[in-house]
Amino acid sequence: MMVIVHPYKGDYKIIFLDEKKIRGVGFAGISNSSRGMRPSQYRLRRAGKKEFRNTPTKELLMALRKAEVRLTGPDATFESFLDDFQIPHSYAKLCRMCLLEDRITPINRKTSVRYGTGEQICFGCAKRELRREMAHMGRVGTRALGHLDELLRNFRDVDKVLASIQPEQSRISETLFDRQAAHPVSQTQSLVELPLPRSFVEACGVDKLMPAQQMAVDAGLLFGKDQLIVSATASGKTFIGEMAGMKNYLEGRGQALFLVPLVALAVQKYQRFSESYGEIVDVGILIGKSRINIPENRPIGDRNVRSPLVVGTYEGVDHMIRSGKKLSRVGTVIIDEVQMLEDEDRGHRLDGLVARLKYLAPKAQFLYLSATIGVPNLLAKKLGAVLVRYDERPVALERYLMFLEHKQKIPTIKRLCEEEFGHVSSKGFHGQTIVFTNSRARCHVIADALGRGYAAYHAGLTSQERRDVENRFLKGKLKAVITTAALGAGVDFPASQVIFDSLAMGISWLSVQEFNQMAGRAGRPDYHDLGKVVALAEPGGTYTRSSSATEEEVALRVLKGEMEEVAPEHDIEQSSEEYVANAVVCGGDKQALEKICKTMVGTMEPVLPLLTSHGLVRETGTTIELTPVSRVMAEHFIGVQRLLLILDLIGTLADPVEIVAELECGERVRDLAPPPKKRRKK
Repeated sequence: MMVIVHPYKGDYKIIFLDEKKIRGVGFAGISNSSRGMRPSQYRLRRAGKKEFRNTPTKELLMALRKAEVRLTGPDATFESFLDDFQIPHSYAKLCRMCLLEDRITPINRKTSVRYGTGEQICFGCAKRELRREMAHMGRVGTRALGHLDELLRNFRDVDKVLASIQPEQSRISETLFDRQAAHPVSQTQSLVELPLPRSFVEACGVDKLMPAQQMAVDAGLLFGKDQLIVSATASGKTFIGEMAGMKNYLEGRGQALFLVPLVALAVQKYQRFSESYGEIVDVGILIGKSRINIPENRPIGDRNVRSPLVVGTYEGVDHMIRSGKKLSRVGTVIIDEVQMLEDEDRGHRLDGLVARLKYLAPKAQFLYLSATIGVPNLLAKKLGAVLVRYDERPVALERYLMFLEHKQKIPTIKRLCEEEFGHVSSKGFHGQTIVFTNSRARCHVIADALGRGYAAYHAGLTSQERRDVENRFLKGKLKAVITTAALGAGVDFPASQVIFDSLAMGISWLSVQEFNQMAGRAGRPDYHDLGKVVALAEPGGTYTRSSSATEEEVALRVLKGEMEEVAPEHDIEQSSEEYVANAVVCGGDKQALEKICKTMVGTMEPVLPLLTSHGLVRETGTTIELTPVSRVMAEHFIGVQRLLLILDLIGTLADPVEIVAELECGERVRDLAPPPKKRRKK
């Protein structure tokens, strides 16, 4: 028989064990009498019974004399009582919380978990405490609970793990998810050692290569090799394109096209290239034209598409090609953010654009740049390029995960941004933050709540407003910009910290690739000593009723996930749009058209029978003849299903506004309004 003695509310809880089974539980007081320490008010509940019964104290003394007595810790009062009756005792390290529920759980330094001010409890009780704290946050996914359990195993401290769900009471260091160390800078060549034109070397403002740039040079960059360069943000990918593009032009091989996904990014690249190379070459810009003629929407810079160095958006350059206009002699094509091939809405257009440019400029050098590509060796093979992969970061990156309620997000963002801005790097720069959220409206909600020193930044602002935010950020006058996830691959803000207010883009969850692309913007070697990424996840939070996933589950998926292979599949709508655009470029030559389509990375649906059945194209021998309608389809980025809907609406609705409303809303406006007075004939 073993007896466990544990202090309890001024008395002592006494548990009787026999062969590791509890045979009874009692409570007794110890009082100081004239004869010494004596038991008093002894109550006992035997195994199988529900009630405690008052029991003579002599039964307690008899049981203690016959048993092995163990105390859960030093206790002068009870030990004095045992000594008076010459009852030997020892100590047992047990979980206090288990004892409260009549369980006996031994603990030691390896198995115990710190709780409160230093108490050690068992792992099971620590898990229950975490669940109790999480209960007020509503529905919590099993992955989030599993993550907390994993943190508990690693930290062995309940308070440290609770910091992940009580950010207002914690230090950010207590919510660390993982850390990616910086790689020591390897020996690289200086530019004067490379076969580069002297005028370029003098203008570029760079003395030595960065490691990723050295790898590209070693892989044949300066000898015309097509390359897929995959390396972290701020590792020098853009300059790789500059070296090849300027060298090829200055040595007579043709102009350079630098293509990016966003207008804001194109403007930023144009301005920087103009500052660097404006004295030795003309720099042009090719972006879409606004239909609204106001000052801030008027053209920026030289729109000369025959300039030696042209910066353009994917759609800006593609529109020119789809319209049947000819390119100048092209020596280099740089595709920035090539991971956009996987974009659900725009990926097929980038895929088609690359294939069309390869057809139009077969001798050009193609460079594809990205910070985030899954299975890049397979994409390199599909693109016919040499893979240059640099996995190390020039600046260490720490990633943090906080679980918190929606109402806590803005105060937490405020605190994190203020703390970060208070840090000054060894390079002399204050820490600045990019906050990503899921909508333009939310950008303004956060920026307004944070107050002075914070600004919203999204595609809905005018170009003048965006440039003002960019300039203030670069001058260190803003502590943070709040932007949409849609601009994750966008303008190059040199931020030390990235915060995810939301893990969604609109109502769709971010993919692993999108998350890594945005997270990679934290920490720049010329500015910062450390990059930080903070994911704020609302347990049970979601942005659409159709989603079964919750935000904390998505947070763990993107933090732990692996990026998938770039293998887009283009549906009928996308395939038909690219097919007619390819036909424009090759003049309808069936053999050339087939070659362009096969050059595309993604898989195409067989759309020719559908196009011919609707009279959009005509197949005559070795030629695909495009009708005027199909040329409009190509030029205006329209797929076959949308085109047929437009033609149907033109035949049934007279008011252009109604047609546009029908296209945007997806329902027949004429069913909700009186019939139009005048109908057009088909």
